[in-house]
Amino acid sequence: MTINKEEDLAKVFARFFRETSYDDLPENVREEVKKQVLDFFGCAAAGAMKPGPLQVREYNLHNGGAPEATVWGPGTKLPVAYAAMCNAAAGHALDFDDVHDAVMHPGVVSVSTAMALADYRGGMTGKELIAAVALGAEMIVRMNLGMHPGNPIPPYGWHTTSLNGSLVSANLAATILGLSFDETVYAIGLGYHQAAGNGQTTKDGGFAKRVGPGMAVRNGITAALLAQLGLTAAVNSFEGEWGFAHTYLFDDFDRSAVIHELGERWEAGAVLCKPYPCCRGTHNFIDAGIYLRETYDIDPEEIERIDCLCGKGTLPLLGQPLSVKAHPKTPADVQFSCAWGVACGLAKGQATLKEYSDSEEGIFNPEIRAVAAKIATMDYSPEMDPKNPEVSMYEGAKVSVTMKDGRVHSVYLPSAKGSADNPQTYDDVVKKYYGNLAYAEKPLAGENGKRIAELCAHLEDIDDVRVFNQLMVWA
Repeated sequence: MTINKEEDLAKVFARFFRETSYDDLPENVREEVKKQVLDFFGCAAAGAMKPGPLQVREYNLHNGGAPEATVWGPGTKLPVAYAAMCNAAAGHALDFDDVHDAVMHPGVVSVSTAMALADYRGGMTGKELIAAVALGAEMIVRMNLGMHPGNPIPPYGWHTTSLNGSLVSANLAATILGLSFDETVYAIGLGYHQAAGNGQTTKDGGFAKRVGPGMAVRNGITAALLAQLGLTAAVNSFEGEWGFAHTYLFDDFDRSAVIHELGERWEAGAVLCKPYPCCRGTHNFIDAGIYLRETYDIDPEEIERIDCLCGKGTLPLLGQPLSVKAHPKTPADVQFSCAWGVACGLAKGQATLKEYSDSEEGIFNPEIRAVAAKIATMDYSPEMDPKNPEVSMYEGAKVSVTMKDGRVHSVYLPSAKGSADNPQTYDDVVKKYYGNLAYAEKPLAGENGKRIAELCAHLEDIDDVRVFNQLMVWA
């Protein structure tokens, strides 16, 4: 793709979306997207009745409106922006949805935007859906790659899935709706006008983080519909005097990282499906706990103390305060806790939805809590910082377990299961998908779950993807 160096990134991305189709995607990107779509359906089924999506759905169903797009679960139709909001919140609720090493969740924005617009517009093929999900991922990931370059700590407090998501969803919605180039640029500007989403709720154990991406896709779709009606907005949304890079990032932004090999090197092919239902930054610690338990046949009751080391980006969000991370009160506490991940690995040898549930099997499980209480330190070590933060901001983990008999067992893991060097296979994702369906409080009707999996395996052959919205309904 030829990029005009004088053009604002809003125009660059608007043109990139308009000029790129399924045929332009590398085969590995097409296959990764199929995993992401199936994975997101499963995550949404599992998360639909949890705090966050529950309130969002109840609020929107109460207010009603034009029946434009399907709300997964009840099957009720709402205005397209609000149906997408409900579906996105469901898919993100358990923090089990896909992730990229640039530290954000692409699928919750692109899949929920595209699927709601599939109902609204009609006639979207499987190939069009694959292209839409890939394009959305490419933009949201590249935005993050340009932020605070080389710095593993997001210093501004933004939850970038939500922050970036408003602009990405706007561009994607405008493209799907067939808006003109100028209208698409205005849509991105209107998305920027609404962009928000911060991380304080995560620190405070609240559930608002679960619905932030839903708010972003609501904003983005609304932006595209308003642009379609003729509403103008900023055209230099990224690099204008008061654009995104200056106003939101204080000019700590690298344009070259965003556009480097755009259309040639696809970040969408590096989106990862998670093996564990919690923040990706805790996964090394889960793996460490499981490794130590299995390798040294550790009896949790014989553990005297546990000491952990993490990177400087991990510590403030996922490591401290230990009084909360090792003694959780809500599911949000454990979803963002390295301590809980270590404890699950050592106590249970696994970290499934059960261990992260609001129950006696989960966050109130006495065996896991007993191990978590033995974590004496969760400290920073520069050796745990990312080796190449321009590529991945995820960090290493070191866990040392001191036994009552004086033996010390330690492990250092630079990366986790499900990472770019050890990704989930399609079969892994299918297994996870059915596990999510089994975990859901309300099951999908009849054989709908099986049918969704069968269709996703051959997504490129589907004539109209509205079939998925018809299948994502409860019994």
